[in-house]
Amino acid sequence: MFVREVVDARTVEFDGGQRVRISFLAQPAVCWAAAAIAFATRTLVDRPVRVTSIIPGEVNLWLEDGTSYAVLAVREGVLRAQDAAGALADAEAAAAREKRGLWGPPCNGVEVTSTAGTSPKRVQPTKTVATTSAAPVVTTAPAPVPAPAPAPVPAPAPPPCTVAYRIAGQWPGGFQGGVTIRNTGSSAINGWTLRWSFSDGQTVTQMWNATSSQRGAAVSATNVHYTATIAPGGEVSIGFLGSLRGGNAVPASFTLNGTACATG
Repeated sequence: MFVREVVDARTVEFDGGQRVRISFLAQPAVCWAAAAIAFATRTLVDRPVRVTSIIPGEVNLWLEDGTSYAVLAVREGVLRAQDAAGALADAEAAAAREKRGLWGPPCNGVEVTSTAGTSPKRVQPTKTVATTSAAPVVTTAPAPVPAPAPAPVPAPAPPPCTVAYRIAGQWPGGFQGGVTIRNTGSSAINGWTLRWSFSDGQTVTQMWNATSSQRGAAVSATNVHYTATIAPGGEVSIGFLGSLRGGNAVPASFTLNGTACATG
């Protein structure tokens, strides 16, 4: 069985068209929802998985190597566990202790989750009841409560990665290129896909230290097992051979796991 599409961070569609929710995962925090979808996409899409189900429409999901996806996602700080216990509780405690994923900036462990589709609750005003006395009772309207000041918008975090692209050699109809990825963030990168687009019709024909795929001008380079982890301050280099039909301009931008990287 293969995962064909990630619908949201805890809902997937299999190659047979069935959509199911993955058990034990809480709704994603708003501040980490996009990162949670990106993690699920690169971990599950087009990968073989094994499932068991007790509740209709909900499954326990394991990766090809026997890893529980729910435990992995919680351990990486991508999602919180729903009613954490056992291995899930240990995984969530480890992610919080190491400030991984949503336990670090900008979420810092907040428990605010998406409220799409719900309406705000209305608070009914309190009625003033006059008491009987010899003199008339005068009631005054309560002073209006000022609206709370908007929370300050945090400054955007610097890119968590830097990419250096180089052309090592070129000949009629072909060239050799190299890319170095540096982790400039504070957490290790465990599993990655680097993407860029060529502007002159170049085509990757062979790649080492990563596996490549290309659709039109868009190139994807995904780690192999021995390059999967990039420690904070560490770097990984990949190389490739390519074909040319004209110019050989350097790609203008790169993304790592869906996040834009600085270039240099």
